[in-house]
Order: sequence, then structure tokens, then C-alpha cells
Amino acid sequence: MATIDMARTGQNIKDIRIRHNMTIDGLCEACGGISRTAVCKWQTSKSMPTIDNFVILSDIFGMPIDRIIVRR
Repeated sequence: MATIDMARTGQNIKDIRIRHNMTIDGLCEACGGISRTAVCKWQTSKSMPTIDNFVILSDIFGMPIDRIIVRR
């Protein structure tokens, strides 16, 4: 069974954000006001976005969720 690699997924979110020339604050705003702390926790693998937030990230970055999530 595949599981999410939290560390690589967090790094992937950060890398995608940077490739889209988006700051952490810009991503927070684009996500509808998610806290800066939440985005920082995603990027450092202290937590993962909810499925709703993965859908939002998918829309913002224009890519399917499975290109954001990294599986083990």
C-alpha cells in the first residue's frame, strides 16, 4: 500500500510554490487566508494539507494532486 512521504511532499510544495514565483504569504492569500504557520508546517513536513487544501493547491498550481503528493 502506498503512503505519503511527508518530508518529500512538503519539499515538493515548497519547490512548486517557488517555481510559480509565489511567496509563502502569496500562497496563504491564494488559499483563501490560510495561516502562514500552516503553510510553513506543510513545507517542513510537520503537518500535511487537508484534502480540501490539496484540491486548492492543485487549482492554484494548475496540476493534479498526484503531482503535489509524493508517495513512498
